[in-house]
Amino acid sequence: MGFSLWGLIVSAIVLLPNLLLVALPPRTPLPRPRVPVLWAAAERVGQALCLVVPAVTAPGGSAPGWSIVVVVAVVAYLALWGRYLRTGRQAAALFDPVWRVPVPMAILPVVAFAATAAWLLSPWIAASAALLAIGHIPSSLTRARALREAGRVG
Repeated sequence: MGFSLWGLIVSAIVLLPNLLLVALPPRTPLPRPRVPVLWAAAERVGQALCLVVPAVTAPGGSAPGWSIVVVVAVVAYLALWGRYLRTGRQAAALFDPVWRVPVPMAILPVVAFAATAAWLLSPWIAASAALLAIGHIPSSLTRARALREAGRVG
């Protein structure tokens, strides 16, 4: 264990935009479908680990090519937060597919953390990203389905 400035930066950039949901919540209500408890637990634990583990895990070396994947995933994710704001904070903007990717706002953070793990050669970050993927992606697909059934998402 140790400190990783790059890990802290990735965690902050990916997770801080989520505070928009507190300061600028969706104008249309978010669905509250039943999400299996294992998915919900994996999602919350994965989110907490992805906030902390990258910052407290000293890099085991570096594979700099993966930093490009991190940057692309983070920029795309931030662009989707921009879409949320541009659409007038519609809940659907959080779950709408992009280029046939069903829930990009759930998938891109997983990609960013998995690529960070590859970049910093950290199995701990990889495990955190895997746990996030196990919970966050299926939970988001469930929420997207609930929005679609309510007629509020594409």
